[in-house]
Amino acid sequence: MENIVLHKAETRGNANHGWLNAYHSFSFASWYNPDRIQFGALRVLNDDTIAGGMGFGTHPHDNMEIITIPLEGDLAHKDSMGNTEIIKNGDIQVMSAGTGVQHSEFNPNADQQTKLLQIWLFPNKRNVTPRYQQITLDVADRHNKLSQILSPNADDEGVWIHQDAWFNMGNFDSGVSTEYTIKKEGNGVYAFVLKGNVTINGQELNTRDAVGISGTDILKIQANTDAEFLLMDIPMNY
Repeated sequence: MENIVLHKAETRGNANHGWLNAYHSFSFASWYNPDRIQFGALRVLNDDTIAGGMGFGTHPHDNMEIITIPLEGDLAHKDSMGNTEIIKNGDIQVMSAGTGVQHSEFNPNADQQTKLLQIWLFPNKRNVTPRYQQITLDVADRHNKLSQILSPNADDEGVWIHQDAWFNMGNFDSGVSTEYTIKKEGNGVYAFVLKGNVTINGQELNTRDAVGISGTDILKIQANTDAEFLLMDIPMNY
């Protein structure tokens, strides 16, 4: 039986620290909502804007799959594995924290802001050796179709993680529709609209709205305006 959870943009948590304006789809830091802890293996979806020259100092993570999708500007990453990288719009970065890793994330540009999504998934195995992966995607591949950006398989399109999850992004013109078949029995999809107006399985969504759908095999997606969105196909039981 299909189960739908609607998360309107304005119901998210918000913490504006000046240097960081963060919107939380799920309970995070000082924002706690007992009804918004996670969606299956999806624990964190933060929609962050970082002011010029500012960022997160070195901090630890463990036993979490951390995915960063830059939306605007640049993000400088440095970690205890020895990686020093810049990621920007069109890139996707994943860090399997495993037994433990420390990293920092900064906006290297004093004159422009950085916008990004940071997503945390619980892994399907604990205490793995920490790993880092970053790739540049062709954004044109998303025009009027879904483009896979993440999977459990190193040989597939996109980055890979320690979880039976598949992420797709789409950049659709108004009026274009498609269907998405859920990859694994028992998985659900959390859909997040970056911009525009989209109807998914009869649920109308606007910019920064999200819907979690489980108990179904197929999503019917219709772009009512030019729209950009992210689909996260993730285990509900993990």
